[in-house]
Amino acid sequence: MATEAPEVKIVDSHRIACDGGEGALGHPRVWLSIPPEQGFVECPYCDAKYVHADFEGKV
Repeated sequence: MATEAPEVKIVDSHRIACDGGEGALGHPRVWLSIPPEQGFVECPYCDAKYVHADFEGKV
C-alpha cells in the first residue's frame, strides 16, 4: 500500500495559515512562516508543503 504524497501549495506570502482544509476533519489552525532563504515550509500536522511563488520549481 503506497502512502499518498503530501500536498504542495504555491503561495504569495511568507506567512500563511494551515488548518488541514477539510473543515471538521482538518486540524487546529497553525500559522507558519516561510524562511526567505529556504522558500518553503511544511505543516507539522498534515505535511502540506507551502512553497513561495519565487521558489516555484526550485524546491
